[in-house]
Amino acid sequence: MSSSSFADRLGTSPEAAYLGGVSAAVIAIVAGALAFPEAVYDGFIWHYFWGPVQADANSAVCAIRPGSTVEYLYSSAECSAAAEPVAYPGYTLVSEVGYVVILLVALAGVSLLLRRLDIARTTDFFLALVPLFVFGGALRVVEDADNAMSDALFPYPWDTLIISPFIYFTVFGITLALVIVAVWLSRSGTIDGIERPILLGGIALNVVTIGFLAALAVTPGNPVTFYPQVIGVVLVGTAVSTAATWYATKAWIPWVHSGTGTAGIVVLAAHALDGVANVIGLDYMVALGAGPNLVPKHPVNQFIVDTAGAAWPFLVVKLVAAVFVLAIFEEELFEESPRYAVLLLIAVTAVGMGPGTRDMLRATFGI
Repeated sequence: MSSSSFADRLGTSPEAAYLGGVSAAVIAIVAGALAFPEAVYDGFIWHYFWGPVQADANSAVCAIRPGSTVEYLYSSAECSAAAEPVAYPGYTLVSEVGYVVILLVALAGVSLLLRRLDIARTTDFFLALVPLFVFGGALRVVEDADNAMSDALFPYPWDTLIISPFIYFTVFGITLALVIVAVWLSRSGTIDGIERPILLGGIALNVVTIGFLAALAVTPGNPVTFYPQVIGVVLVGTAVSTAATWYATKAWIPWVHSGTGTAGIVVLAAHALDGVANVIGLDYMVALGAGPNLVPKHPVNQFIVDTAGAAWPFLVVKLVAAVFVLAIFEEELFEESPRYAVLLLIAVTAVGMGPGTRDMLRATFGI
């Protein structure tokens, strides 16, 4: 049963049903946090979601919550000795599962929004958004640079807007504003189509954001540096990995590309970038004369590195996963539900290109 027919049986629109369901879930979580603050808020919401953001925003090794206050600790020994809940910057398996659930709910809402605007029925819309995927990763590096500097560029709590997961809402809001402006200009007859202004807007945001990082790198006294050899190696490695995977799959399992066609190259490139940036950043910074090797930011990366003793298997995992995802996009999916297919393309590309851009730029600017 489609969402429309289900909503019709309820006597309401799909949008109203969606907003009602999301509102009910939010009310239930808030009620649980108020009724059982230690178990629901302290032990779950704060421990796995808000606490890590606070610790990251304050450049702490961890954050603890004794009673109703939050304290920040700056040594690993203190964090290890502290009583739970203890929140560390970054992700945990629990938080990543939670973010996947939030992503799926958000995708449903975005699908309804795109249908309401009557856009995103072709891969041209997806391709126009590619610079915005890069922008999300670049904006996150601005916060990394902020953490590295003695004088904060963005004081707490404003810096939480560019820390995961809130940065996703920030970038989504910027993207939505850009799309709405493009739709308005197109329907008013000012421009022909919405893809070009979205593409140019995303490029402009990248120029500003990466230009800001470059300005920090050339300003004396800043801890931000610039290692051109790093970004060069990452981009070459990404191109080689993408091309090799593309031609190998076209030769041996061509049906994988039946749905996405050349748009599949972008999906492969997004996840190749994430894999290559991790390999270079975690294992080869010293070899490239670009300072110390970085540390993993996600549990999956950490697990693979700890198990294999090196980061290169992560690249293999990313490429295999990307090929598997491409196999899901059959031609029938684009014919029967083109908007949903485009939305899935956006989601699977963003979760590769965003983190990959962040890792590449972190390594490039030595932060």
